[in-house]
Amino acid sequence: MTLAETAYISLRNDILHGRLAPGQALRLEFLKAQYGLSFSPLREALNRLHAERFVVNDPPRGFTVAPVSHAEIRDVMSVRILVESQALRLSIENGDDDWETGLVAAFHKLDLQSSRMKEAESVGDNSALTQFETRHHEFHRSLLAACGSPRLLSLFEQLYAETQRYRLPSFLGEGPISSSRDLSAEHSDIMEAALGRKVEDAVRLLQAHYERTAQDIVGAR
Repeated sequence: MTLAETAYISLRNDILHGRLAPGQALRLEFLKAQYGLSFSPLREALNRLHAERFVVNDPPRGFTVAPVSHAEIRDVMSVRILVESQALRLSIENGDDDWETGLVAAFHKLDLQSSRMKEAESVGDNSALTQFETRHHEFHRSLLAACGSPRLLSLFEQLYAETQRYRLPSFLGEGPISSSRDLSAEHSDIMEAALGRKVEDAVRLLQAHYERTAQDIVGAR
């Protein structure tokens, strides 16, 4: 891993987890002291994050963490629904045995971690949330894995990360935003519709899942 990649991953993770707050100035001297890296890899990382909409570059002020807002999360989620609905349709149409078994395995791993989350919450174990997020990402990517379009999958990755900026601080700061929902049931219903090749049912359930998440985030902020 290059120094620029190290800087990019560190900065991105701190933005996603809210350790670098929306609107916070990202001055190079501060970042050099914070991450122990020279200006060149930090600039490269900031330019990459700017291209991915995590960072804003305002010439008088320099780089700052991109702001968050209710309008922004609604916009991100609506675009995510458009992209993933099409990718899911293609994935169900193209999916073979390997896709089905991969999806079932990803759901099982996520479901196991969902159960462990309840115990971890009572003892303040944030590592359980990290594992949950990893498995949550794997499940949603598994749904789309057979779509046959690298560009759709790339858009999924970008939009998933943008949504994480809102989801993770809500989990860490105010308790799970999903406390009134049965996420395991929602994920199971989406999976069963996909495996049953019920394309429109699967798309409708996925859309409802994301719309409820957007509503939870807006309500938590």
